[in-house]
Amino acid sequence: MSKQEFSIPKLASMCQTEADAYLLLEDLRWGGKPDACPHCGGMEKIYFLTPKNGETRKTRTGSVSARRVWKCGHCRKQFSVLTGTIFHGTKISIRTWLFVIFEFVSAKNSVSAWEISRKYEVTNESAWHMLHRIREAMKMEPVAGLLGGAVQVDETWIGGNPKNRHASDPREAARLARPGRGGYAASDKQPVAALVHYETRQAHAVAVPDVTAQTLMPTIEQVMDLKRTHLHTDGGPAYKSIAAHVAAHEWVDHNAGEYARGNVGTNLVEGFFSQLKRSLDGTHHAVSTEHLDRYLTQFSFMYSHCRDTDSERMRRVLGNVDGRRLVYKPLTAH
Repeated sequence: MSKQEFSIPKLASMCQTEADAYLLLEDLRWGGKPDACPHCGGMEKIYFLTPKNGETRKTRTGSVSARRVWKCGHCRKQFSVLTGTIFHGTKISIRTWLFVIFEFVSAKNSVSAWEISRKYEVTNESAWHMLHRIREAMKMEPVAGLLGGAVQVDETWIGGNPKNRHASDPREAARLARPGRGGYAASDKQPVAALVHYETRQAHAVAVPDVTAQTLMPTIEQVMDLKRTHLHTDGGPAYKSIAAHVAAHEWVDHNAGEYARGNVGTNLVEGFFSQLKRSLDGTHHAVSTEHLDRYLTQFSFMYSHCRDTDSERMRRVLGNVDGRRLVYKPLTAH
């Protein structure tokens, strides 16, 4: 087995103290020294404020902190490697953050907040907030640029089996109120659209209100250059309407038992859905519609970079933490 840059034993050796963790994070984000001030963007006159004892400093509350503080000679403001990032304002040690990030990007089937809470002795609310902040850093914007070429597109529905719902569930009440008390409609679950680029294996998934052409078109256009897109789908009617706007459209007829014709098919995107559903069911058990897009971001990132090592995925996440502060209160407002 080839050795990786990072592993749990290696991280434990690199980060024996909180000061070590700050130094490692500065190296991973800045290469050791900040290039610019996060407050004003100044690129010169940035200097490190050395603590009196060389390692720690007292905060305004009187506690002792190993946080490494820098100062900008332009705006005269202080900052650290955490300023303006997903770590901004955290009370959790950076040592813990680095372990959690590595474990999160290493887990093919994801890691639950309860598991992080038990392993790292933080509250479940803190663990849940940490994981959502890491998911925020997994957003790659633009997701894959304006790509061209072959892309497989399909849709699925996320949610529990309707027959298991309690009578008090609003969706069950709506179903019973329908004329004739008919069967369960597709809209009883949350539709999700996804695409996988055939050449690069980049994945992009998003929760959508429906699977009409008017809704699916912006999802495809967000990632693909329509004039250079070769669309591969099943026989869904929405894609036949989209076909007029793309360079080419080929589809397979599932009703006739056709699932692949050369490189035409939807097997890649269906494989993505299979992994997504196994992970949601097996690890998280239930995901709210409100936060579903964050989980889709996570699994799109993991699928797109499945050929990377765990260390490479960790570097990608830490290279994307800037400007992505995610505050707990708005996140839980509903």
